Amino acid sequence: MTEKPNEPSAGAPDSPALDTIAGAIGEPSAQAPAFPRPVGEPVRSPFDSPTEQFAATGDKVTEKLPRTDEELGLDPEVPLYSELKNSIPGAANSTTAEPSPTYSFASIPPAPSGSTEPTTKLRRRDDRRGTLDVGLLLLRLVVGGTFIYHGLQKAFGWFHGPGFDGIKTAMEHGGWKEVNLAAPMLIAGELGGGILVVLGLATPLAAGALVAVILDAWMWKEAAATGFQYKNVELESVLAGTAAVIILTGPGRLSFDRNRGWATRPFLGSFAALIAAIAAAIGVWYWLHGGNPLHGIGPWK
Repeated sequence: MTEKPNEPSAGAPDSPALDTIAGAIGEPSAQAPAFPRPVGEPVRSPFDSPTEQFAATGDKVTEKLPRTDEELGLDPEVPLYSELKNSIPGAANSTTAEPSPTYSFASIPPAPSGSTEPTTKLRRRDDRRGTLDVGLLLLRLVVGGTFIYHGLQKAFGWFHGPGFDGIKTAMEHGGWKEVNLAAPMLIAGELGGGILVVLGLATPLAAGALVAVILDAWMWKEAAATGFQYKNVELESVLAGTAAVIILTGPGRLSFDRNRGWATRPFLGSFAALIAAIAAAIGVWYWLHGGNPLHGIGPWK
């Protein structure tokens, strides 16, 4: 049998077809392999092996890629990680806690040994309130309950109160103007503000209404007295102060406002509510009464 036409013989000279293809792609003529290729073995390129470099000098391979550290030009004195890992703190199989004196190879230095806590303490929010919320609840019950009691006296005559007509007559004799407006405002402030304070709902506004109402009552009693008589306004002073405290401290977590900022950490908004309550008391007194509650004190004699 004869060989196939497309397979060159073992001792065939350079193939003109290879020269033609090499010239077509702009490369120098390919040389025939230095050693005869067995029949049937596939044709291999000199670049099939990435670890070898072929330099055509005649028909022989004269160079190879560098493989050792010396051929690559590396410093033989540089230690390997496998040699130094026992001296690196934190590394696997480490036998020392002291850091290596030098790092002669490119590597990320290990983390320093010791405590991992931050050097500066972060400010931690303390949610431990102890009995604070219970104390605020008790304060709201006492203050709000007192105002509810007086409001029911004025509105319905309960608890031996004067009733609506009785409070209107008393306010007329006390120098109030427009008692048909002033009396309902007084009752609404005491009843509505007292109920909301007990519930801890809309606390800054509710306690602000109590402050405004009780300050007007304080000025009313002082205006009716001769000179300044603190004994006449002791209860009003205590109620005004405790209502202001509720505004500034908030109702606490045992309230309907527990998810509001003013419930546990009141700030500028609560302070503004207190100032607004005082301003409202002064405005109502000026427009609906007009007397001088400080008569007999210092420059107001």
